[in-house]
Amino acid sequence: MRIALIQTRTPATLDAALQHVEPLIREAADRGATLILTPECTNLVQKTRSLLRPQLRPLNEDPVVLGLRRLAKDLGVSIGIGSALVQGQGDKAANRAVFIAPTGEILATYDKLHMFDVDLPTGETARESEAYQPGDRAVTVLAGEARLGLTICYDMRFPALYRALALAGAEIITVPAAFTRPTGEAHWEILLRARAIETGSFILAPAQGGGHEDGRGTWGHSLAIGPWGEVLGRLDHDEPGVLVVDLDLTAVARARTAIPALANARAFSAPERLA
Repeated sequence: MRIALIQTRTPATLDAALQHVEPLIREAADRGATLILTPECTNLVQKTRSLLRPQLRPLNEDPVVLGLRRLAKDLGVSIGIGSALVQGQGDKAANRAVFIAPTGEILATYDKLHMFDVDLPTGETARESEAYQPGDRAVTVLAGEARLGLTICYDMRFPALYRALALAGAEIITVPAAFTRPTGEAHWEILLRARAIETGSFILAPAQGGGHEDGRGTWGHSLAIGPWGEVLGRLDHDEPGVLVVDLDLTAVARARTAIPALANARAFSAPERLA
């Protein structure tokens, strides 16, 4: 199964975002990829809420989503939009992954479960929950011969989600991201490899990279990791680009047979708080 990870530096407007990502997807298809994955915030990177809000559209009206649906059909490929920032409930936005079939049909969506509400040691802060409505369900979808589990960025710090996806049959778990530079340097590869090892799954992580128009800096370094925790391919930079990797899906069964952690886990009681 030939897949491609698209690394972007998404602009701060919808029209510019589509113009930015489309040629990268076309390049991936030209290189034989049948499953093409884009990063978190594929349609828009804008951290200033007053500038973000007027650009948000319902999912079925977002020009980037509509453009990539047409592109999937034209190219005959599956496209996993890592996430699109779209209108949610009330005054909140949704950070929503969208999986598109080669027909252009939307087969599944997933709203980011875990909100990035942090105060980093560098002084950088984030409060995603103030602007975004979190999701409440895990999602898998069939992509050709493989079952995919969908996650987004900060989700990677919550291993229970990855275990649940693997137990639901996911052989590949996607982790599109717009990771900050300090956390990316410290934790990006380590956490992704850990999630692969724990679940015996392929972990595919397309990323935003570089300095964005809104002043944000993202880590890049998109990674494809095998179910034994090995790095299958990487973009060792933060520039826009395409990473193409061939996956042997039988590696999932081999890894899960060798280390049957999914089958061996046991229920347990919470620890007592002893003096």
